[in-house]
Amino acid sequence: MTTRTCPECGCWEYAGAPDCARCAALVDALVADGWQRFLIESGFGPGFGPEDEHAVAAMVAEEPDRHPWRVVDAAFDRLTCPDCGSRWSRGPAGCPACDLADGHRYAAIEVDRAGVPPGNEHAIRVNVAVVRRAHAHSPTEVLTRRAILPALLAGVLPTIAEAQRIGALAKRGITYAELAPIVAALAERAPTGVEP
Repeated sequence: MTTRTCPECGCWEYAGAPDCARCAALVDALVADGWQRFLIESGFGPGFGPEDEHAVAAMVAEEPDRHPWRVVDAAFDRLTCPDCGSRWSRGPAGCPACDLADGHRYAAIEVDRAGVPPGNEHAIRVNVAVVRRAHAHSPTEVLTRRAILPALLAGVLPTIAEAQRIGALAKRGITYAELAPIVAALAERAPTGVEP
């Protein structure tokens, strides 16, 4: 597996999020990098200012089914929720506008990276969404999603039975340190050369 240990939290990189600032920044970069590629590919160059970027983000948020999920999530990051004032879709559970935006993110396009099993990108999307809005999910759900994320980014897609086993262990109170070797065993299937 091509994962590395985070020097700040000791978890695999990405898996320390949301509590580890470095891992959280890596997770956010998965989305932000998609946004930057989108802007470049769309021809936005020098002279493109914050107001322009906000306008493009609003357009993307209005038509999530026409854009890759990383672009949609990044567009939400650039917009403010009209109800709670947080980054749109990242506000507290129960915020009507954030909950609606959180659901709309799943209309976005998912394209699996080369060399990964079909469905890997969907799994990454779900895990990233949970980790980035951890306060709206149970601690067990967050633990499960953050533990599996590095293996997904390496190109692994656990079977339903494997994912259910990890989820069941988390519900029983297993810690990240106890989950990590189980996920590492799954990650042995990772293809080589896959970039997050």
